[in-house]
Amino acid sequence: MTVTTLLTATYVVGISAEAMTAALSAGRQRLDFFAVSLLAAITAFGGGTVRDVLLGHYPLVWVDNPVYLIVVLVAAAVTVSLSFFMHYFRSLFLALDAVGLAAFTVLGTQVALSEGHGPLIAIVAAICTGVFGGILRDILSDRVPLVFMGDLYAACALIGSVTYMVLEQLGAPPAVVIPAGLIVTFAVRMWAVKYNKSMPIFAYNDENQPVDPRLRLSAQFVRETARKAKSKVARGIKPETSKKTKNPENEQSKSSESD
Repeated sequence: MTVTTLLTATYVVGISAEAMTAALSAGRQRLDFFAVSLLAAITAFGGGTVRDVLLGHYPLVWVDNPVYLIVVLVAAAVTVSLSFFMHYFRSLFLALDAVGLAAFTVLGTQVALSEGHGPLIAIVAAICTGVFGGILRDILSDRVPLVFMGDLYAACALIGSVTYMVLEQLGAPPAVVIPAGLIVTFAVRMWAVKYNKSMPIFAYNDENQPVDPRLRLSAQFVRETARKAKSKVARGIKPETSKKTKNPENEQSKSSESD
């Protein structure tokens, strides 16, 4: 098996796994079959599409190779048909998802480097390819993306991308660089899943934070002023704005009466 064949095979596994997770997510939301197909395609190709648009890399993968779109739709259809026992294969789903992340990471890094971009953009491209499909899936499913809630996903793509670029800079051939990037990304992801590793969570609650007394007084003044204004409006009293200007006609009528 050549390196290109290996990367293509892992990519097919990846988009199939993404399509299956998207189909299950659509089922939880009780969506129709069109929504299932659309969500599966967006999840499978969303990361790569966003990456290619940002980097100006055309044609898009699924446009240039429509067979990938057929693979995604078939995977979604199989998931819908066999959904009644999909929960038995959760561990398999996680492994397939890790394979897909590895393929997306290596492909994202390759595309950025082939376009002449530096290491930083290559890392961003790898992360974008790996996580953006899931982000779009979760947003369309009306929930906070899992990657924003501590899921160690983007970090795995970062580590895999760095591994790829370090080996390439050391002069390693593609037959070593590509499998190494795939294996490292897959291994780190499975390690994170097995040991339940996650990113640190930032939690902020302003109710328990000390407040500057000056800010408290300012807020109290604003609330009191607003309350008084509402009270006047409720009683039909217009708030005073400025002094009334004199009407010239009234002044003339008053002067004529005095004469």
